[in-house]
Amino acid sequence: MATKIRLQRHGRKNYAFYPIVIADSRAPRDGRFIERIGSYNPNTNPATITLNFERALYWVNVGAEPTDTVRSILSNEGVLLMKHLQGGVKKGAFDEAEAQKRFDAWKAQKQQSVDKLKVSMASQRELAEKDRLEAEKAKNAAKAEEVAKKKAELAAAKAAEEAAKAAEAAPAEEAPATEEAAAE
Repeated sequence: MATKIRLQRHGRKNYAFYPIVIADSRAPRDGRFIERIGSYNPNTNPATITLNFERALYWVNVGAEPTDTVRSILSNEGVLLMKHLQGGVKKGAFDEAEAQKRFDAWKAQKQQSVDKLKVSMASQRELAEKDRLEAEKAKNAAKAEEVAKKKAELAAAKAAEEAAKAAEAAPAEEAPATEEAAAE
């Protein structure tokens, strides 16, 4: 029986997550499987991968063929590197302790680069947030200035209108007074 290490699609439309399974190559994508060894969630940033390392290594060693996507996941998690190192131990190039030391060094370096990436992404997010806030403040200041200008124009127009009404009312009040004076 030819076995494959592949992804099954679960989740809803536009929000999929993928269990990593060992299945017969003839089985349908989301059908029967032999064993579930992990999951892959691309919806988080960075993508979340949970993997039973020992079982994945076992299945790779017994000949299960990973798909392209699963191969990259296994490579990123170090399963394929450990298989390579175990091959070196079998050939006698180095011992098991040296293989474990090399794997641990690789894993530490990988973790350091992931942490560096997370910090970089967080700082970029903070800078983007800060830039957006500054742009919003500038936009609000421009809008406030525009509103103040319109209010000043309205106040000036209203004052001019009141002055015109007062000017019309003042001569009208003076005219009856002069007529009364002329009548006397």
